[in-house]
Amino acid sequence: MLIETLKSLYNRDLNKLKLEIESYQNESQIWKIDKNISNSAGNLCLHLIGNLNTYIGAEIGKTGYIRNRPLEFSLKDIPKKELINKIEETIIIVNNALDSLTETDLEAIYPQIVFEKEMTTGFFLIHLSTHLAYHLGQINYHRRLII
Repeated sequence: MLIETLKSLYNRDLNKLKLEIESYQNESQIWKIDKNISNSAGNLCLHLIGNLNTYIGAEIGKTGYIRNRPLEFSLKDIPKKELINKIEETIIIVNNALDSLTETDLEAIYPQIVFEKEMTTGFFLIHLSTHLAYHLGQINYHRRLII
């Protein structure tokens, strides 16, 4: 039950992320920052992709993904089409990884220590979903401020 709920939430929010990135009329606006906005929508998008590919793709789905977190915030001017392709790939990776889980797996301890303490896989997957939603809201606000 929880796995299907998580899949639904990740699909909803990753598709919304794709829509947000597609909605920028001018590609350069994706990368715009302001004195009060330190992260561009593009960098937040790369951060979400890196986060999900690391903690769900590599750890649960065994994809072999290796994260370079500093690049998520330093890369600039990645074409919109490339960002959208990365989001679409992430949707597939997340779905495949979640499909590999059982309800019992959700009760097991997540294999990595992320917040300096153990937590269940289910708890961490819920956290990752709220992290996605948090930054998705920032991207939505960024888009409306910048346009």
